[in-house]
Formats: sequence, C-alpha cells, structure tokens
Amino acid sequence: MSFIKLENVTKKFKGVEVLKNISVEIDEGKVLGILGRSGAGKSVLINMLRGMKEYKPDSGRVIYNVAICPECLRVEPPSFEGKVCGCGSKFSVREVDFWNCDKKTFAAVRRRIAIMLQRTFALYEDDTVIDNVIKSMPDLEYETALYHALDLLEMVQMSHRITHIARDLSGGEKQRVVLARQLAKEPMVFLADEPTGTLDPQTAELIHDALLEGVKDKGITMIITSHWPEVMRDLSDYAIWIEKGEIIEEGDPDDVVARFMEQVPAPEKVKEFERETPIIKMVDVKKHYYSIDRGVVKAVDGVDLTVYEGEIFGVVGLSGAGKTTLSRIIIGITEPSSGKVCVRLGDEWIDMTEKGPLGRGRVTPYLGILHQEYSLYPHRDVLGNLTEAISLELPAEFARMKAIYVLKAVGFDEEYAENLLDKYPDELSGGERHRVALAQVLIREPRIIILDEPTGTMDPITRVQVTDSILKAREELNQTFLIISHDMDFVLDVCDRASLMRGGRILKTGEPESIVGDLTPDEKRGMLRE
Repeated sequence: MSFIKLENVTKKFKGVEVLKNISVEIDEGKVLGILGRSGAGKSVLINMLRGMKEYKPDSGRVIYNVAICPECLRVEPPSFEGKVCGCGSKFSVREVDFWNCDKKTFAAVRRRIAIMLQRTFALYEDDTVIDNVIKSMPDLEYETALYHALDLLEMVQMSHRITHIARDLSGGEKQRVVLARQLAKEPMVFLADEPTGTLDPQTAELIHDALLEGVKDKGITMIITSHWPEVMRDLSDYAIWIEKGEIIEEGDPDDVVARFMEQVPAPEKVKEFERETPIIKMVDVKKHYYSIDRGVVKAVDGVDLTVYEGEIFGVVGLSGAGKTTLSRIIIGITEPSSGKVCVRLGDEWIDMTEKGPLGRGRVTPYLGILHQEYSLYPHRDVLGNLTEAISLELPAEFARMKAIYVLKAVGFDEEYAENLLDKYPDELSGGERHRVALAQVLIREPRIIILDEPTGTMDPITRVQVTDSILKAREELNQTFLIISHDMDFVLDVCDRASLMRGGRILKTGEPESIVGDLTPDEKRGMLRE
C-alpha cells in the first residue's frame, strides 16, 4: 500500500491547465523528486499536497493512506498501524481522500506535513535563531525543546548564529533556520519546493546535507521539487519530470536527469571582445561601516576597476565578498567612504558620487539593475509591470508586442509569453517572477545593465536562453553588462572578463577561465556546480 497517491489530478487557473492528469504513487520513507523547468507546475503540485485551499484539484484525487488514532485524531504514517498512541488508543490505517474528507481529518493530516517554500522565510524576524526553533515545539517543556533546537541548529550548521536576530541573517542562513523549524515539528511528510534554488552552491550543499541527515536518513517521506539535476540525483529515490503540467518521464532519478539534460542546448560561444572605450571607472573605492558585532567592516576595500563599452563583465566571489555593495556604489545607491566612481555619458564622464540632476541623475535613466532581492508590483499584471509600472508609456498594441519580445528573450516561448501578460505576480512561480523582473530591466533598453545574481531561480534551459539573450542584446543594442554572481559556470558562459572578489578586495581580473585557477577550494565548492 502506497503512502501518498495522486489519481488523475488536474488543476486549472483562469481556464488554463497547469496540471494535466497527474498520477503518481509515493511509498512511506521514500523521496520523490519532481524535476522540471520554471512554471512547469511543480510548485502547484507541492501546494496541493500541502492542502493550500487555492490549490484544490479540479478533478482527480489526492490520497493519504495514514494511521489515525480514533480517540485524539493523531495522524502518523501507515507503519504505525496497531501501535499505541500517547492517549492510549491504537492506530488504525485509513484511506483519506484529502480534498474530500471532513474538516477535522483534513486538518489532522495537514498538521503532520511540513513545507519549505522557495524565497519564503517564515521566521519571527525580531526573535533570535534559537527562539525561532523553540517556538516550533510548543508542546515540549522548555529545557527539552532547547536541547532539541540546539541539535537541529548544529545539523543545519547554524550553531554560530543561535543568538542572532533572524532579520539580520543572510538568505541562505534564514533558509537553514526555516529547515530546522520544520524538522522540529517531526513531520510525517516533508515538502521542499526549490529549497536551494536561490542559494550559492556551497550553501545549497549545506541544505542538501541537512535534508539527507534530517529527513531522508530518518525515513521521513519527502517530495522535493527542483530544476537542478544534482538535487534529484543526490536526494530522490524516484523522479518525475513535469513539462507544461504533464509527466513526460518518470523512473530512476539518474535516467530521468539524463533525459532532461539532453534538452539543455549549448550556449552560444562568446565572440572575442575588443576593448576600446571605457564606460565605468573606479579608482581606490572603499566602503567601510561599523557593526556592533563585527567592528569595522570593510565591505569594499580599495577597488580599482575599468569596464569597457559593450563589455560583459563579471564580478565573482562567495557570499559576503563585497560584490553587491560594489554594484550599489556603481549605480549610485550606496555612497562610497572614499575613492572615485565615474560613468561615461556620451563624451563626458559623470561623477557618480555627485548627487542631483546635474550629477548622477543625468546617468540614472541610462542604467538598469536587477537586484538580488527584486520585487514586482503585486497589483499589476505582467504587462503592467513591464510598461506603466516603470513609466514606459506605449500604444497598447505596441506595448504587448514589445513585452512579448522581451519575455521571449528571457526564455518564454511566444504562446507562453502571450498567456503570461494578464497574470499577476502571485500567480507565477518563483522562476517565472525572476524572469519577468529581468525582462522589466531589459525592456527599457538601458546602456548599462547590472545583474545581481541573475541565475538563482533559473533552470538549466532558461539559463542558456538568458545567456544567449545577453549576448544578443550586446550585439544589437551595444549594451554593457556588469554581472554580479557566485555562479562561475554562468560567468564562464557569458562574460568577456571577470574580477575575483574576496574580503572586499579585487584579487585578480582577467578572462573567466583564468579566474578558475585562482579559486580556493571553498570558492570552487561555492561557485562551480560540478
């Protein structure tokens, strides 16, 4: 008897089928991997298994075969059949039609399911790390909960942050605390929706290890979605590949991954770029600030950098190297402590530390940036986000044409892009929102584009398409790109030159291939996927 069974499940949003006749079975203690591109339907399936009311199937059934205590309605996996519950009654196995059962049973099953969502850090922001985990165990005595929380935080390698306030953590650190909180609930089913999609490979490896130790090795049934093949190979026992809402391959994870990777095209080769005219110059730029915990922090420490017009330039390094601060200084969002930052406009060099319309305000209209923590306007549809929301006023028909064109440039096919225009951000997957945010930058055709971690939520196929669109934009529009990334593979594919940052300093600038040889073992683990 399978633990979880989906029978011919179909789900529509606004008349569009996002899941089509999905059938799959999951045995107790096994890990089902769901592989697929962004927008394929993976997140919809995860939310349906969790019992989120907006995701009730339009047809088909979600079945949980569970052991239920008839007295207190405690729910456990089917292997608990015949065991004695804490209340004294015995568990008996029952088939629960999840979306069509009574409210009490639905709630009882739902309570035993834990979930990690991509880019969603469900933490008490003003509480410490240790208190966040303890609050997941309200039924335990404080001392028992404390020691269990300490064990969990050690497993996710967050023991060094137990007294830190949650809001002060990095995204990767928050994700690890979320994992500890979910494991503290001792769930019977663990759902993980792209848990490492936005993380650097080194932090992703920490999450993988914790999922192996805290979920798979403990026999907890898990369903995990990802567009990264290594996640499927490392964690899943059985895999399905979903494309446009349908299962097109299923079976052994290695076989499914191999077939999926056959669909990934090789990126265009970067043509040799001839450096002629500088467009960005930084001379001895520093940004120092004071932290109560760490004293004087040298986020950027004496950087010299020159980027040429039409160049695709990468700045690489692990999280905390100073990359994002550097990009914010270039665009004028962050004031440097000292040094010179200039951007060329026509034949004139503009000092980016000079405020006002006669200073950096002259350059701002020609700059575009995709922030790592991007956001879309939630009350505007995709078309609105690409036009009126960014003050791009165009005739209606031309606006749709231009929006579809730029959506195709970031990896959507024409039919998909057309259907996307009338959707709102909360109807999109994380990867789709990321690509729309990138399209929002590209559609204004700025002269200089800064992309801060542009590939975090992108599947391998989309990643290649975005690589090709950047190369095409450089060729057709003579755009200059500065790419801030911990994804060295992406930089190798797309950049003409790159600088390696470490501890706020630029250690080396050269062709991307030459940078790889100077990476430390930790940087190689943190920036190279294979």
